[in-house]
Amino acid sequence: MNIYPQQGRLTPFFFCCVLQLCIGFKSIAQSPDILRSREAVTELAALLESSHLSTALTELSFASTPLTKSDSLRAGQLLVRSFKAQLKAERASEMAAQTLKHDGFELPFFTKIYGEKPEGGRSLYISMHGGGGAPSKVNDRQWENQKKLYVLDEGVYVAPRAPTDTWNLWHQGHIDPLFERLIQNMVVFHDVNPDRVFLMGYSAGGDGVYQLAPRMADYFAAAAMMAGHPNETVPDGLRNLPFSLFMGGKDAAYKRNQIASEWKEKLRQLQIKDSEGYPHWVKVFPDYGHWMQKEDAAAIPWMHQFTRNKYPDRVVWKQDDVLHNRFYWLRLSKGAAKARSLNILSLKGQIIEVETVEAEKMTILLNDMMLNLDQPLSVVANGKTLFKGRPDRTIANLITSLLERGDPGYLFSSKIDLNF
Repeated sequence: MNIYPQQGRLTPFFFCCVLQLCIGFKSIAQSPDILRSREAVTELAALLESSHLSTALTELSFASTPLTKSDSLRAGQLLVRSFKAQLKAERASEMAAQTLKHDGFELPFFTKIYGEKPEGGRSLYISMHGGGGAPSKVNDRQWENQKKLYVLDEGVYVAPRAPTDTWNLWHQGHIDPLFERLIQNMVVFHDVNPDRVFLMGYSAGGDGVYQLAPRMADYFAAAAMMAGHPNETVPDGLRNLPFSLFMGGKDAAYKRNQIASEWKEKLRQLQIKDSEGYPHWVKVFPDYGHWMQKEDAAAIPWMHQFTRNKYPDRVVWKQDDVLHNRFYWLRLSKGAAKARSLNILSLKGQIIEVETVEAEKMTILLNDMMLNLDQPLSVVANGKTLFKGRPDRTIANLITSLLERGDPGYLFSSKIDLNF
């Protein structure tokens, strides 16, 4: 059959071809301009050669240029390289002093490195000492004990000294930014893999694990609580963080043993309702009191098997009384977080479902590891579509996500702002 139009005539087939070409051109027009995308990254590279990485860069015109997937990856690599170099220059003195400072608080820390460095970087174990509510010399002795309490096959073992001597050593509001800074430094100076950071603590340090693990779950690969007390906190935020709990069966002070059993049941019930979440291991030693004869060291190989789940398909964000504005791929604006509020969102292919929301506004952060940003996606809540489209990848988004957390393994190129 002759598919070419005869002279002076246009066949239906020809019209179909023209229509298909028009549709194709429309689709291309909706995608990032390849040349402009490449130029934006080139401009970023040139600027980073002579300028510090800062939020001011997000205001420059190239920072809002839509990027292709490959250019977004290249821009992220440039930003991470610049960020690490900047941190290395700015924080060399505090690493030499083995003391961090933030908002009037100081965090001295002990570091010991074990084993050969794996290809992806070292593991990091942050190990919190006990004590609390006692004179400094008592807590100093607890710190000295924590330094040698555990031995690793591989990784960087860090035992920080609590900034205060109060009963709540490890779960006051200044701990979160200090630990964030500690992790950043270990990534830059000791080549720690940011997806291999583990949290552990004994006694009052265990209190800290109970509290910090749910509210900072997106920083860690796994956590281990030894002989502590949760106080008012709840385990809901542990949906994507493997959590182990070790307790002496005779550790009756403050009902630690009883509460450990209650948490075991709480975690079990949460996992029954959400079978893909709440990985946990609870071990109660019936013949031990507060001291478990180092058998709790079993936590280390258990934790070591895990890598951080950065992009979980379901996020359960339960705020504590110490508030956070970022949790996994969700962000609240400054001052918008509310104590004890609950937000639950799920990622199902190209659809993001808002299950529970206790916020007026929220930003969903996205990258190419989570879904296909070259295809449309939707945000739905109670059957109502809140967003449908293809959000742009931009350098501004990458810079913002890097600087707000200082986590080189956790960049987001796109975002969706929602109003509820």
